[in-house]
Amino acid sequence: MGMFSELYRYRSFIISSIKNDLINRFSRSKLGGLWAILNPLSQVAIYALILSNVLSAKLPGIDNKYAYSIYLMAGLLAWNLFNEVILRSLNMFIDNGDLMKKMQFPKATIPSIVGGVNFVNNILLFLAMLIIFFLLGHGFSLNILWLIPFSLLLLIFSLGIGLILGVLNVFIRDIGQVIPILLQVLFWFTPIAYPISIIPEQYRYLLKFNPISYFTGAYQEILAYNRVPNISELLLLLTIAIIIIGFGVFLFRRASAEMVDVL
Repeated sequence: MGMFSELYRYRSFIISSIKNDLINRFSRSKLGGLWAILNPLSQVAIYALILSNVLSAKLPGIDNKYAYSIYLMAGLLAWNLFNEVILRSLNMFIDNGDLMKKMQFPKATIPSIVGGVNFVNNILLFLAMLIIFFLLGHGFSLNILWLIPFSLLLLIFSLGIGLILGVLNVFIRDIGQVIPILLQVLFWFTPIAYPISIIPEQYRYLLKFNPISYFTGAYQEILAYNRVPNISELLLLLTIAIIIIGFGVFLFRRASAEMVDVL
């Protein structure tokens, strides 16, 4: 609770740091913040062009000739938030080593700033995707509001994993090299670029051991199929997110002093 009170006390610093990070990242670019949107959208275009003809007939429930692109964008929106938070978290303590050594610096603000920056980027990507959805003739219902709790849970879950990996990477630098590779593997083991229906039934149970597949599946239910996601999964994800972020905070608190020495 002391950590959360610290975050509240330094809330103005966190907000201003998020704003400055977003401005500085694109300040020298002519397109500015559009690069944060163009990169994932270019992935959508590539996958859609290559795979849409193969999978377009295997997406029942979406009455649109661009069904595959819609399904893909929904899954990539969830994956992008998860992936970016993890990648930015890997080196967040290493990159801020000088600040970590200052006794009065609120160390808990570092992961909060990382999470906030990536959440804002994801919101901008979501708004860009909404425009594309409407251009493709895909509408929405009030079920889209379910995206709010799922996106917040996804942020907490991702930040929890990022916090754990960020701490471990201070002591074992190989983690920073291995995790990007594992993320690429995990992407293809998550039903994002393909529907669950093409996975043989005897292997579908393996998805239960992939927490991110619950999030991508919920995003696809909400955005692609305009359906209410599985509420029991929401409770499951809430439990998983609390456990992960709780362990991440515990590890961070216990290792803070040792991290300062190593850095």
